[in-house]
Amino acid sequence: MRLLVLNGPNLNLLGTREPEIYGTDTLEDIERRIEGWAQTLGVEIETAQTNHEGVLVDHIQRTDVDGIVINPAGYSYTSRAITDAISAVATPVVEVHISNIKEREPWRADSLVTPVADYTIYGRGIVGYQHAMRHLVNSAAHPFETVAYGDNPDQVGDVRGGGDRLIILIHGGFWLGQWTRDTMESLAVDLGRAGFSTWNIEYRRLGGGGGWPGSFDDVLAALNHAPELGLAREGTTIVGHSAGAHMAMWAAQRAQPPVQRVVALAPVVDLGAHAISGGFASEVARELVGDGAPPIIGTGGVPTTLVHGSADRHVPIGHSEALADAEGLDLITVDSGHFDLLDPAREPWPVVKELLIG
Repeated sequence: MRLLVLNGPNLNLLGTREPEIYGTDTLEDIERRIEGWAQTLGVEIETAQTNHEGVLVDHIQRTDVDGIVINPAGYSYTSRAITDAISAVATPVVEVHISNIKEREPWRADSLVTPVADYTIYGRGIVGYQHAMRHLVNSAAHPFETVAYGDNPDQVGDVRGGGDRLIILIHGGFWLGQWTRDTMESLAVDLGRAGFSTWNIEYRRLGGGGGWPGSFDDVLAALNHAPELGLAREGTTIVGHSAGAHMAMWAAQRAQPPVQRVVALAPVVDLGAHAISGGFASEVARELVGDGAPPIIGTGGVPTTLVHGSADRHVPIGHSEALADAEGLDLITVDSGHFDLLDPAREPWPVVKELLIG
C-alpha cells in the first residue's frame, strides 16, 4: 500500500508559525515522524508540501497511490478546486488539521474539504497524521459499511462482518469532539480476523449535543438498534475504552435485548473522583457531573471485566480497583498505559482478545 501525505500553504513555516497553536515541530520533524509511522504500518509513504493550489490538485489527481492524507491548511476554506479534485478521484482521502479548528475563529470550523473527504481528523496535534494513515490502512484491510441508528450525523457506526458473535466498540476521548471512532478501528480489524463481527459506533460529543445525557442516550440507542444489524446470532459483547467504557457499563444495564457481557478498557468508572482530581480532562468530568451524569458506574448485574494498565496516566488504575469487589466483576491488571490497550500489536491486547474468544 502506498500513501501520499500532502501539506498545504504556510505549513512550511511550522515550528516558527504560531507555536502556541501548532507546536514547535518543523515540517521536516513531522515528515520524519510520518516516515517512522509508515514503517510501523507497513506502507510506502511519500510526502509533499506546496503553497500553490494547482500543485495540490495535481497531486490529488495522481493514480499511483492508494490513499491520500491532506492538510489543506488555508485552502480548506477557500478552494472549490481542491474539493472538486477530491470528489473526482476514487482514491480515499483523509483530511487532517493539527489544531482544533472547532475551537478557533468561527470561520475555521467549516472546512469545504470535510464533506468530500472520507474522514476528517482534527485537534490531535501532529499525531493526527499517524491516525489518518492508520485509518486508511484499516479501511483497506477490512472495509466497512456505515449504518445509522439515529438522525444526527454522529449517530452512526461502522459495521464489519466476520462471524456470528457481535462486538460493539465504544471509543473514549473524554467526550471531546476531536476524538472519534477511528481510535477503535485497529481493534475492529483484529477482531474481524478472529472471527467476530463488529459495530464501531460514533456518538454526539461535547459541543455537538453530547455529554450528559446526549452521549449516553446515543450509546443506549446504538445498543438497542444492534439487533437490526442481524449479526448477533450468538450474543452481543460491548468493548469500551476510557469514557466509552463508562458509557458501555451504563448503557449495558438498560439495553434491550440484554447485553451478554462488558469488557471495559481503562474505564472512567468514578467521574466524581476524577472531577476533583485535577488530572487529565477533570474539568470535563466536573461538567458532566454538574449536568447530572452518574458519578460512579457499577455493573448492574451485567458480567463485566475491567482491564486497566498499572501505568495509566490518564485514568488512574484506582478507578478500577475501587470496584474490584463488586458482584459480577473481574479486574485484570496489565502492565501498560492508557492508549496501549487500543493497539493490537501491544502486549495487553492478546489478553483481552483471549478473554473475548472465551
